[in-house]
Amino acid sequence: MPFCHTRTVHFADTDAAGVVYFANTISICHEAYEEALAAAGINLNAFFSARGVLIPISKAESEYLRPLACGDKLSITVTPRSLTPDSFEVRYEVTRLGTPPKCAARIRTEHVCTDPKKRARTALPDDIARWVAAG
Repeated sequence: MPFCHTRTVHFADTDAAGVVYFANTISICHEAYEEALAAAGINLNAFFSARGVLIPISKAESEYLRPLACGDKLSITVTPRSLTPDSFEVRYEVTRLGTPPKCAARIRTEHVCTDPKKRARTALPDDIARWVAAG
C-alpha cells in the first residue's frame, strides 16, 4: 500500500526563478522515503548506521510535469517494489494539491543492499524486505 507524505514547498527549495530546483524535488522525495520507513516502524538511526549493510540509490529517473513554487502544498506518494532479493525500487508521485490536484513530477529510484566490508550485494534486512513487500 503506498505511503502518502504531505509537505509545503519552502523558499529554500526554490531557485532564482522562484520554482523548485529539479534536484530539490528528488530531495523532497527522499524526505518522503524516510517518513515512509519511520511510519513502518523502521528505526532510521539503525537504518542509516548500525546494520552492517548499506542501501544506496543506484539509479534515479525523473519526469517533471509542471513547476512548483514556494507555498505550494504537496502530496508525495511512496510506493516500493521488489526487484531482486537484494534490490528494490521506489516510485514517487509528487502532486500539487489544489482544485484540481495536479501531478507535478514522477521520480523513480533503485536501491541495492550491499555489504561494505565485502563490497558485494547482500540480501535486504528483514524489516526492509517486509516494508518493500507491503508496498
